[in-house]
Amino acid sequence: GSSEKNLDALLPLVTDNTYKRCFFVVDDRNCSDLFQEGDIDAVVRKAISRGLEPVRAIQMATINAAEYFRLHDRGGIGPGYIANLITITDLTKLEIDMVFYQGKLVARQGKPLFPLPPVTLELRDTVRIKPPMGKSLKIPLPRRERLGEGEISDEAYPVIEIVPGQIVTRKAMEKMKVVDGAVMPDVERDILKLVVVERHKASGNIGVGLVKGFGLKKGALASSVAHDSHNIIAVGANDLEILKAIEEINRLQGGLVVCADLEILASLPLPIAGLLSPEPLEVVASQHEIVEKAAASLGNLPPSPFAILSFLALPVIPELRLTDLGLVDVNEFKLIK
Repeated sequence: GSSEKNLDALLPLVTDNTYKRCFFVVDDRNCSDLFQEGDIDAVVRKAISRGLEPVRAIQMATINAAEYFRLHDRGGIGPGYIANLITITDLTKLEIDMVFYQGKLVARQGKPLFPLPPVTLELRDTVRIKPPMGKSLKIPLPRRERLGEGEISDEAYPVIEIVPGQIVTRKAMEKMKVVDGAVMPDVERDILKLVVVERHKASGNIGVGLVKGFGLKKGALASSVAHDSHNIIAVGANDLEILKAIEEINRLQGGLVVCADLEILASLPLPIAGLLSPEPLEVVASQHEIVEKAAASLGNLPPSPFAILSFLALPVIPELRLTDLGLVDVNEFKLIK
């Protein structure tokens, strides 16, 4: 994936005895990576560059995967197989020339040879949020605690800790400052506020938590791509800029947004179901690079920050995630009250 890099760690498991039972998987490659590097083919190239024999790497990307999923009519070339094929000009560089789908030439040298279907109106205008949200972004103190302005809570709070290069997170416990009766983010310690806003039925559900390791020094990022419910997710140094970024997502009817000093620095509109753009891939890839460059200007962010952000709402991968209903302890599979 764009934010999860596991190939180097796992490739030593591929041996003469195991390669027939191994195949490649990608998850959430962003449009820039797809446009510049490719998808599974990019992983095959990388594996070959790390010393995996080319034919073996191609086997893992084709027939091994098909056999695992019991797709016995694809993954190979021969009688009885569906003619989903590529032609390449170099076995190690894996430069793809032609793509065939069910025996028909559908792409050549990276260009589609078929018309794109129109987008139906039903797939637009899918972002529906319930304003106002300002007070809902506060992280309240437990009822048993009564603290003054700027005091440090004696009680540690659950914080989502990002693990660099991995999809898993850790459940950290941190003591936090309190202002106006609410727990505050701490940019100096790289602990930011994380917000998930339900955006399909305008229910008003808002989950609020803290995330550590994102690297943002100021401003906010927001996205309508947030696995797997795809609500709006935002991370930021303060509530005002988080709200500004969320409001821009609402105005765009989906997308990726970078905000700082209460100004929108960059955005990538995704008006189709809040997930897709109607623009050609090369245009979207260019827009995506602009958004990521703007995000990088706000601190010491990890690569592919929007991909990382999107997974922080996925409550099936350990250890701690945030949904519109609140923090989820994935190991316990329950909401943290």
